Amino acid sequence: MTDFLNNFHPVVQALFATLFTWGVTALGAAAVFIKKDIKREILDLMLGMAAGVMIAASCWSLLIPSIEMSSEMGIPAWVPAASGFLLGAIFLRILDRILPHLHINFPSSEAEGIKTRWQRSTLLVLAITLHNIPEGLAVGVAFGAVASGLPSATLTGAIALALGIGIQNFPEGLAVSMPLRREGMSMFRSFWYGQLSGMVEPAAGVLGAVAVMAARPILPYALGFAAGAMIFVVVEELIPESQRGGNTDLATMGTITGFAIMMVLDVAFG
Repeated sequence: MTDFLNNFHPVVQALFATLFTWGVTALGAAAVFIKKDIKREILDLMLGMAAGVMIAASCWSLLIPSIEMSSEMGIPAWVPAASGFLLGAIFLRILDRILPHLHINFPSSEAEGIKTRWQRSTLLVLAITLHNIPEGLAVGVAFGAVASGLPSATLTGAIALALGIGIQNFPEGLAVSMPLRREGMSMFRSFWYGQLSGMVEPAAGVLGAVAVMAARPILPYALGFAAGAMIFVVVEELIPESQRGGNTDLATMGTITGFAIMMVLDVAFG
């Protein structure tokens, strides 16, 4: 994998990686062709795992490299990580207030963002799209960072991050398509809406890679920004959704497992 990607420009690498993460979203959405529904316990477990992966990725793949890069660049180590982290969370908070969306398993009356008469299916897709933006951005920034030549930015680390994001994208695609199928939508349309939420990741990934390559000094800030945006999504959306069905212990163990999986990926391959 590393040898193959080494033949391409970092922006193209970021595109390939985010096409992969989008593909795993589509794979999760494709479960509707096999089953019409999924047990709530399994869904809560998988959402918990997705939360754990994102927490670990924010720490091991984004914040720690941001701190290390700051030291290598002669910047006070905590400044880019902390300021970028806060800006990322604020950015997602603004999008959360503006973009109409509906969290998984929530009634339509609890839709967030600007009030609209859009269909439930559209609001569900927009909810997942909202937190696919920082995921794609994180992968793109990681691949763009490799071009900086800093010791803390490695291609294997970027690949590990893409693998982790891909793993947690599977339940996201499934979590959109299954409820729509259960409500009577056709298999193909349920699949289409489920995979649609992941289409934003390649665009965000390419944007992230281009930005950090064009302006190398923003690199540690961009890593912190992506981490802050991802943690906002975890705390505001994934964890509440995984706990809402009453399977709190199962969802919590899913979070622990997801964290461990991402930590192993990053340490072993990063």
